[in-house]
Amino acid sequence: MSLDPNPFVQFRRWFADAVEAKIKDPNAMTLATATPDGAPAARVVLLKEIDDRGLVFFTNYESRKGVELAANPRAALCFFWAPLERQVRVEGRVEKVTREESEAYFRTRPRGSRLGAWASRQSAVIPGREPLEARVAELERQYPEGTEIPCPPWWGGYRVLPDAFEFWIGQPNRLHDRFRYTRSGSGWTVTRLSP
Repeated sequence: MSLDPNPFVQFRRWFADAVEAKIKDPNAMTLATATPDGAPAARVVLLKEIDDRGLVFFTNYESRKGVELAANPRAALCFFWAPLERQVRVEGRVEKVTREESEAYFRTRPRGSRLGAWASRQSAVIPGREPLEARVAELERQYPEGTEIPCPPWWGGYRVLPDAFEFWIGQPNRLHDRFRYTRSGSGWTVTRLSP
């Protein structure tokens, strides 16, 4: 098995393979966070950017994941591309992206998604769907078609800064290949793990 010594390069190769294979939502990833006392929570979010620093997703900072990341800024990600029998796990510290990055991405979102970011106080308890729909209708009047919808102050991006990557390739008899990259000075050390 030939792997690039840089896990970001390797990840981009596998991600391109997933896109080429027409896997639905190849950028879907499980995001795991934890409270300060270690209670875990996981959900699926979408990867929106990868650069040489880390992997970026966007959300409501007041959501459960946002509250957990404010208190415990570490996370784990997992991509699973079943048709390719490949999985990538990422672990690392998390930081907010700049306000400029959040606003730039927000402007690329569909109008309905931008209105939804204002309407939803993500993870808050609501009495039913009607108040949510009423809030969207109110926002549609406030921001008619063609009007710029600003990025809410409670909404933006996070960048996961990896300390480790693990690349998993399915093999017969459950004797899978697993390769773990860990930071080593300014580079990476690659080790093979038993399946």
